[in-house]
Amino acid sequence: MSDLSLLQAVLDRWISMGQALVASIGALAFVLAFLYKMIAIEPRAVMEAKRWIGRIVFGTIGVELAGTLVKVLVSAASVH
Repeated sequence: MSDLSLLQAVLDRWISMGQALVASIGALAFVLAFLYKMIAIEPRAVMEAKRWIGRIVFGTIGVELAGTLVKVLVSAASVH
């Protein structure tokens, strides 16, 4: 097993664990923000909850894209 394939395996494992962790925390945060939005009385609190929901969705998409980018870069490095 070459050093590059070993590095690729380690990166794949860490990326998968990171994405799973972020997805779990993101799902919990999304549910809590959504519930808070539903029970909030003040309009300002509802708007703040909507902002947090947007941040959570944007952050989760960012993590997925970063993981994909790392996989592309590692596979491109293994070709050359």
